[in-house]
Amino acid sequence: MKRNCLLWLCFSIWIFTCSSCFRAAYIAPQNLPAAEAQEDFKVLRKVLEANHPSLYWYTPKQRVDFLFDSAYHTINDSLTEPELKNKIAAIISQLHCGHTSVHFSKAYTRRMQNDRRPRFPLNIKTWQDSMVVLSSIYRNDPVFKRGTIITAINGVNSRQLLDSMFRLISTDGYADNFKSQVVSFNFPVYYVNTFGISKEFTINYIDSTGLPKTTVLPAYTLPKRDTSKRRVPVILLPRPTRKERKRFELLTKRNFSIDADSKTAFIQLNTFSGGKLSDFYYSAFKKLKKDSIQNLVIDLRQNGGGSIGNSTLLTRYLINQPFHVADTVAAVSRRMRYGSYIHPSWLYWLSMNLFTHQESDGRFHMRILEKHKYKPKKKNHFNGNVFIIQGGYTFSAATMFISSVLHQSNVTTVGEETGGGYYGNTAVHLPAIVLPNSRIRVILPLFHMVFDSTREKTGRGIFPKVMIPPSSAAIKAGTDSKVEAVRQIIKEQR
Repeated sequence: MKRNCLLWLCFSIWIFTCSSCFRAAYIAPQNLPAAEAQEDFKVLRKVLEANHPSLYWYTPKQRVDFLFDSAYHTINDSLTEPELKNKIAAIISQLHCGHTSVHFSKAYTRRMQNDRRPRFPLNIKTWQDSMVVLSSIYRNDPVFKRGTIITAINGVNSRQLLDSMFRLISTDGYADNFKSQVVSFNFPVYYVNTFGISKEFTINYIDSTGLPKTTVLPAYTLPKRDTSKRRVPVILLPRPTRKERKRFELLTKRNFSIDADSKTAFIQLNTFSGGKLSDFYYSAFKKLKKDSIQNLVIDLRQNGGGSIGNSTLLTRYLINQPFHVADTVAAVSRRMRYGSYIHPSWLYWLSMNLFTHQESDGRFHMRILEKHKYKPKKKNHFNGNVFIIQGGYTFSAATMFISSVLHQSNVTTVGEETGGGYYGNTAVHLPAIVLPNSRIRVILPLFHMVFDSTREKTGRGIFPKVMIPPSSAAIKAGTDSKVEAVRQIIKEQR
């Protein structure tokens, strides 16, 4: 009953916020005094130094100390929350730990839901130094059609724009493809968070004939609330049933379909959290065996990770030999020092004291992940051709899954470099550091993970066997070049 009420509440809030006429005015955040901002910096630094297991994995301690000291001494006046968040994010991103990310306070996030400030009007796909229009918020925009190449905004070229945004985003090692994908999900927000608000934008672009052009595009502002006494007829849609809501929720997390002609199944997994994945795997692989499916395509491009258990279970349906999750899963401490700033500290303290053991290196190891050998599933194990589609947002547990099955002869990876590291990451338990004055949240991973110690620590993600980068032509045509590439491989094999 409680869950039903929660689902209906979330649905009601979604309907409410989708209508501009109900939006309240945006309330600008108050400035944080310099002394309080400095205190937040001190707290963050000492919590990270006490509990972060990979603080100096890619960046030497001397460099990390310099970054914190330099930023601290630049705080000589009051700051808004976005200004302080950007200062913190610029340091955290240089730790090269994708799970150590920075987020606004919950209060500021709630205020932003009613944000009526001008916003950047184009949705843009980014990669390397490329920016291509996905859509314009203005209907029937005569200039910025899907596939239009953007070269500069307000006099800043695409490479400089992306570098400025990327410096505020965390990723594993040097896999910047993750940053490109994150920015592509919501370019207008990342642009405003990095460069601030403008009433108009001077945009350089390449027109349909291939010539460079420049135009000025006004910022988009949500329409004001209609205060007239006119009664506008409102069509009330029927309330979705509980079954319909749950089905929609599940479809956003995973999907399964079969192309009978090519004997190919498609599984789209957008997360390894929730989604009743255990039942989903069982029914899907049972169906694959029953229908004698020869090819399985697993799309992980939107999968940012989740439960290691769900990732491991999928691996068991595909892998041909016993495996363990990682060679090393270790924390620096289980005392949870400065626990008053870590939320929820007691839950993770309990888990670490129950399931870790201190070994000769002084660290606290989670043996169940290091030592336990998982065996391949016997029932409904899939032995056909497996094609994994991956991209920049393929991260954490999704990367862990790929790294386990990558080298099997029947597995082909297609797409782009993953955002998650191939060598390892820092994850497992992910509480939040809540800074005392700003209430800005910084995610604190507690375990250092090395998937396979024989691999070289390059700081890169997993590169696919078949590289299919984005292209403005594919975006303009609205085609999925990665799926088309997989279909072509299957066709040639047949």
